[in-house]
Amino acid sequence: MSRLQGLPPVLDANTRVLVLGSFPGVASLRAQQYYGHPQNHFWKILGALWQLPLITLAYPERVAVLRDHGLGVWDVYGACEREGSLDANIRNAEVNDFEWVQRACPRLEAIAHNGGESFRHARHTERLGLPVYKLPSTSPANASWSFDRKLAAWAEVLQRHA
Repeated sequence: MSRLQGLPPVLDANTRVLVLGSFPGVASLRAQQYYGHPQNHFWKILGALWQLPLITLAYPERVAVLRDHGLGVWDVYGACEREGSLDANIRNAEVNDFEWVQRACPRLEAIAHNGGESFRHARHTERLGLPVYKLPSTSPANASWSFDRKLAAWAEVLQRHA
């Protein structure tokens, strides 16, 4: 198994909510884009919440919309070993250092973990002294949650910090 390196964070001084996934899947790493798998609901959910056609935009434009809405994206793992894209296959993972995030994001209000694997590391983000939320994974592997159910859960959290 080869060592995989995650993607750099998407955040800035205006980030109010930081969404943390576990680690990018194969499609995302290949494209060098967060939530790059076409079946992942991340962009579709945000597009529905913000009434924007995010899935039709080029990735740099999607990132600009995230920034405009005060939403940052990163992962709990900075590097790991894994075959395929399933979180269950992650081995020898390195947890990212979140201490610098508050300095980089002085307006940060909350952390939202995208899925259970990410939320397993909430103890690291709770140290920031901000509200920490567990959101249903937007991954296509989370088939037990319908799109509408995911959308409602995400809306409830993100609207608190709009």
